[in-house]
Amino acid sequence: MPPQKRHRDFGWLFIVCAGLLPLVLGILCTAIEARHTVNQQQVSTANTLLSQAEKMSDSAWNMITTLRQYHHRACADIEENLQRAGTLNAYFRSIGMLQGDHISCSSAYGLNHGALAEMMLQPPPVTGKAWWSLSIRGTLGVPDRPAVIFVRQLPDSSGFWAVIDGQYLMDFMHAIGESRGYQMTLQFNGGAIISSGPDEQPGQLYLKSAQYRAESSRYPISVNVTVPATELVKAWRQALFIFLPMAAIFSILLMVLTANWLRRRLSWADEIRRAMRNRQFSVHYQPVYSTDIERCKGAEALMRWQLPNGEMIRPDIFISHAESEGVIVPLTQHLLDLMAEDIQSWQVEPDFHIGFNVAAEHLQHPDFVQDVMRFARRIKDKQMTITLELTERSLIEDGEMVARKLRHLQSHGMKVAIDDFGTGHCALSYLMTFPLDYLKIDRGFINAVEGLETETPVLDAIINLCHKLELDVLGEGVETSLQFAYLRQRGVGLIQGYYYARPMDNDRLRAWLNEHGRKPLLVEESHEPELHHS
Repeated sequence: MPPQKRHRDFGWLFIVCAGLLPLVLGILCTAIEARHTVNQQQVSTANTLLSQAEKMSDSAWNMITTLRQYHHRACADIEENLQRAGTLNAYFRSIGMLQGDHISCSSAYGLNHGALAEMMLQPPPVTGKAWWSLSIRGTLGVPDRPAVIFVRQLPDSSGFWAVIDGQYLMDFMHAIGESRGYQMTLQFNGGAIISSGPDEQPGQLYLKSAQYRAESSRYPISVNVTVPATELVKAWRQALFIFLPMAAIFSILLMVLTANWLRRRLSWADEIRRAMRNRQFSVHYQPVYSTDIERCKGAEALMRWQLPNGEMIRPDIFISHAESEGVIVPLTQHLLDLMAEDIQSWQVEPDFHIGFNVAAEHLQHPDFVQDVMRFARRIKDKQMTITLELTERSLIEDGEMVARKLRHLQSHGMKVAIDDFGTGHCALSYLMTFPLDYLKIDRGFINAVEGLETETPVLDAIINLCHKLELDVLGEGVETSLQFAYLRQRGVGLIQGYYYARPMDNDRLRAWLNEHGRKPLLVEESHEPELHHS
């Protein structure tokens, strides 16, 4: 099945894939965005909880600092003050003083002294520090509700303590996490876990509960915030609800664009073939000036496509489509036929050069040598020199085969040039590997010429390289007398550009050759100031 037929058969698949692409990408992107959003919420929630825990810790340590004023005072004297301080300050379940491991005074128990371990319902931790805090499951008076104890021990074995009721922390966690179903835990110094929220739920499809852990930089406090999978699904649905209308619009737009692109892409080859049959293509020729013989040395053939309505199709457009859709070889063969017809009416001197561009696909085609030789036979009576202008890309693939073809054609008197030298991927080794006669310097390098005394290092390097390799040099795109003088001064033998002559059709070329073809080009004036783009 021909490639174009296959493209037509599967064109609908490209259109469907183009329509699905925004939807698939949207689903993936919204899933990522939903997880990112939930993660940011986790971080914010954890930081808020840590901030509250630190604030409560600050209150506890400030209370212990306040209690130091009662150091060495009897419990009976300060009991009322302790009860007042414990009652009027938020968060506290009880406060008091220590003597060794025993409670010497308490806002909750008064003179009923007991051991610290008894009040904590667990042995005190061995930290080796004078300051420590610990989250505990409960206290003697409230055994079923967690709390956080803060202890300051002095060198004389006395000390102070304060207990914060864990209910404050649980209420705070409930307030900030209930709406999103967060499961949160809080620990002081690796003690008992103070938790809030539902138990961990099973995952949804491939989504699992997301956990985030944070630690305080000021106190030994750690926080865990777990987001249930249902919250991730909820955030994903919200993102999809916002995105889906836009995705649908993008899908429709992309399907329309793809359909138009396929229609144009599949029709370019047919349009080019139809244009060749209807003789919509023509050839324009741009003269080349020789500074050695001071007259027109030859011309380059440039293909043009004019539609029946007079519209011109740009060469870079139809040539690129011809290359991509496999019709560049028949198009070049058509060019050679048109050139042969035009040249029959020319009156030129022997050795007049006629050049044309050769595409990489044609150069590697089995009929390439045969096509060129047939063209040479058709214009044999004009005794012209045929110049094959190759792009650097043409030489990259299968270099050995290309070199053999070029040497064969050179043996029949033809010339080989690299067009737009310096703009492609040519390695310097190509200049030694392939049989070349001259290089055409791209106009981009020549545009850098700003004065006769100003050097253009790259341009000068290319010119010097050509001289070293004994290659002729042609400067393309010469538009000013300054550029012309600069190139001639540096031994560039061939000039092509608007300064000398613009591309013109066959009839105008013959008239131009009769009037200007044998005249020298003076630096002070251009021979074609009034001609316009063809």
